[in-house]
Amino acid sequence: MTAVVALLSVLLSPAVAQAAPGESRPVYSYDHAIRESVWVDTRLDGDADGRTDRVAVDIVRPSEPARQGRRIPVIMDASPYYSCCGRGNESQKKTYDATGRPVQFPLFYDNYFVPRGYATVLVDLAGTNRSDGCVDVGGRSDVQSARAVVDWLGGRGRAYTARTGGSPVTAGWSNGSTGMIGKSWDATIANGVAATGVKGLKTIVPIAGISSWYDYYFSQGAPLYDSGPDGLADAVDSPGAHKRCAAVQRKLAEGAPRSGDWTGLWTERDYVRHADRVRASVFLVHGLQDLNVRTRNAGQWWDALARHGVERKIWLSGTGHVDPFDYRRGAWVRTLHHWFDHYLMGYDNGIERAPMADVERAPGTWSTDRRWPAPGTAATTLRPGPGSAPGVGVLGTGRAPQGATEAFTDDPALSEADWAAGIDRTTPAKVGFSTGPLRAPLRLSGSGSVTVTATPSTTTAHLTAVLVDLGPATIRNYAADGEGITTLDRRTCWGAGTKGDTGCFKETAADTAKVAHTVFSRGWADLGTYADPHKGRPLTPGKPYTLTLNLAAADHIVPAGHRLALIVAGTDAGLIDPPASRPRLTLDLSRTAARLPLTGGAAALARATAGAAPPHVPGTAPLDGLAPPRTLSRLPYAG
Repeated sequence: MTAVVALLSVLLSPAVAQAAPGESRPVYSYDHAIRESVWVDTRLDGDADGRTDRVAVDIVRPSEPARQGRRIPVIMDASPYYSCCGRGNESQKKTYDATGRPVQFPLFYDNYFVPRGYATVLVDLAGTNRSDGCVDVGGRSDVQSARAVVDWLGGRGRAYTARTGGSPVTAGWSNGSTGMIGKSWDATIANGVAATGVKGLKTIVPIAGISSWYDYYFSQGAPLYDSGPDGLADAVDSPGAHKRCAAVQRKLAEGAPRSGDWTGLWTERDYVRHADRVRASVFLVHGLQDLNVRTRNAGQWWDALARHGVERKIWLSGTGHVDPFDYRRGAWVRTLHHWFDHYLMGYDNGIERAPMADVERAPGTWSTDRRWPAPGTAATTLRPGPGSAPGVGVLGTGRAPQGATEAFTDDPALSEADWAAGIDRTTPAKVGFSTGPLRAPLRLSGSGSVTVTATPSTTTAHLTAVLVDLGPATIRNYAADGEGITTLDRRTCWGAGTKGDTGCFKETAADTAKVAHTVFSRGWADLGTYADPHKGRPLTPGKPYTLTLNLAAADHIVPAGHRLALIVAGTDAGLIDPPASRPRLTLDLSRTAARLPLTGGAAALARATAGAAPPHVPGTAPLDGLAPPRTLSRLPYAG
């Protein structure tokens, strides 16, 4: 018996959780973990009921460290979706027993990390599930909902055992080190909290997160959705919040005019401007074909963090709005484990010295880079020129002759898929320009732009610019319901489980499509923002205007033998809303150019295009691609 007791004391000692070099081990009991709920005081009164709001915080933590007098770090996911919509590929929700004690936590974080010595904390944003207050869609209330919990975990806040009244409770079991993780709105809150510079937030892992809410709803004045943040708040508000939060709803509606003009509401929800406050490391994950939380949000956040020297890492997949647990499960769990071990437990496991970027090149095939954008990438100018038929032009380095023009008429029924399929044909709704077949691969890594000089025929006009890889490929079917994945019936388990929370999840496989062209970067704008990106103006028909469209971040290799194309058109059906009129726009080619992030810069472009054959064969058949983008959810979650 003495020997058994001695062995158990070793197995349960604090040192064993850190026994393997560079890796925490699952030595604590998940079945006997402490499951509890507290309500943290946000110090805000968002619903104006005369008392500060409390947000519900559900906790699963191993019991052994507390008995040993050892404090532990926290992995936290703050979300509005725990009761309305669910989390993960299976839309899991929180469940509770008859006494209100947590039973099931969505996702695998608790199953995997609690046995390894972490606490998992799930926070209901104000106005959702069991919390007080009101949802304000990325504003002060949303962010403070989570920041107040980070403060409480660090001994700087107040919490209670009940939503009203109750006894004060402290987080004496927490060592004050918190990592935030989550997808979509949850990821957005992680970005927002990090941008406050809150003490104790050591790392964030934003998956498909928003960095500026304006850029979720608009792109340079062009509306991306037909509703605003008031509709989003209405979708996630708890029944009680629906009754008490009418004033907040009005402020959201009034502060986000459908004109696309920038207002104070958007300034409050722009986390990019506070990137200099970020103390946490950032592991950013995004789908390069995410047409919900579009990739501009990832690119501008990444660039801002880089400017301020934030320690960071990035994964870019070929999927749409999908969690890496559902497209690269084993590698994701392993990498995330090492990331949290390093930044929350202090392991010297080399994760911060590993390649900075992982990029999916084809379904299931990945490459790495020591930095991102790729080393040697430089902004390189490509220019459109007239070709062999109207609207069918060339893309190269030479400036078009003075007076050279191309024109198109906005057709809101057509999308980028339609335009790309007809790249080599004269069609009325777009103009396209392409290189000849490349002699060498050409990589674009980062964010580019397209400057156009356009003359409209009406007082309103929207513009779209897209980059296209013209050539055969097998890609993830990002336009389908699964956005690049198929969910299977069989399950695998990731961590420990109980009857109420098994830790087992449905497996997935890549959903692929064979295509003859791939749209890989996009930009949209209202031409009325030509003078001020924050405010649109009526256009004068017949007058030329110059505007620069910002392209979404991308990392794509156009293979040798393929062509690189630029398409300029009006409304991108399914992705932006049309203007009030159907303008005809005439482009001045001599004053139109693309600045693209080419790895190797101008020299790489010269090698790839030297001696290229003429790019077009007019009258060729349409190039097959994915179906036009479906009408997207106005909720930035999709699992």
